[in-house]
Amino acid sequence: VSFVVVLPFLVLIAIAIRIDSPGAPVFRQTRVGQGARDFTVFKLRTMYVDSEHRLESLRELNDVADGPLFKMREDPRVTRVGRLLRRWSIDEVPQLWNVVRGDMALVGPRPPLPDEVSQYDREVARRLLVRPGITGLWQVSGRSNLSWKDSVRLDLYYVENWSLALDAMIVWKTIFAVVKRQGAY
Repeated sequence: VSFVVVLPFLVLIAIAIRIDSPGAPVFRQTRVGQGARDFTVFKLRTMYVDSEHRLESLRELNDVADGPLFKMREDPRVTRVGRLLRRWSIDEVPQLWNVVRGDMALVGPRPPLPDEVSQYDREVARRLLVRPGITGLWQVSGRSNLSWKDSVRLDLYYVENWSLALDAMIVWKTIFAVVKRQGAY
């Protein structure tokens, strides 16, 4: 029933994405999940279609200097519609399909890219003991404003202390994190 309610909204967003920039409105990317298994994550496209090719030229502008994660506050690869979708975390909605498929959970560590995982040491690799999540402690604790070290610390805390109560608290705090929009870029 909720899918039927959300579908018209997603169709309108898909049209806006296509009007703003050419390319498919849904972005597919390989991520690494529980047990270091690759899966395809689904998101609404927020960047231009050539964004992955342009990444190398932007590496020196990385706002997360202490780890393998790449983030830029003013990333020129993000489209106008993409900025709005990211600000409100709407680009994450298709990941509900990943949850249905069992690749992801609602709550868990951020799903990393294979290139990031190749740089993990043993300690950081413990993030892969649980399914990655659409939201997690990293999102409710600062999102993209966090350092790599802080993101890992929060993910490992989640892995070691998982409980239904912790998941419920994170889901509740996610609502406020999305509304505040801090660290959403």
